[in-house]
Amino acid sequence: MASSWAAKAARQAATVARFSSPRSSVQASGLVQRRGLAGAADHHGPPKVNFWQDPMSPSKWKEEHFVIVSLSGWGLLFFGGYKFFTKGKKTEEKLEEAPQ
Repeated sequence: MASSWAAKAARQAATVARFSSPRSSVQASGLVQRRGLAGAADHHGPPKVNFWQDPMSPSKWKEEHFVIVSLSGWGLLFFGGYKFFTKGKKTEEKLEEAPQ
């Protein structure tokens, strides 16, 4: 158990010494983060457009526009159905005329 602690402490000390020592630019370049394949400039497929530019082709819309339009459509459908099917179920209140 004590030997594993000693090994762990030695590794940690080596790591601290390695990062705290002055380096040349060649050694420091190993620590520079590179984006690799994460670049957004390489598009795959056709370019996406705003839904008002091509309203009849949902496959060409931007994803966030598709979501907004789809959720709005479903909401309108449910609300319209609710209003249509509950139209005749209002409680009828008779208006009492005030005596003159």
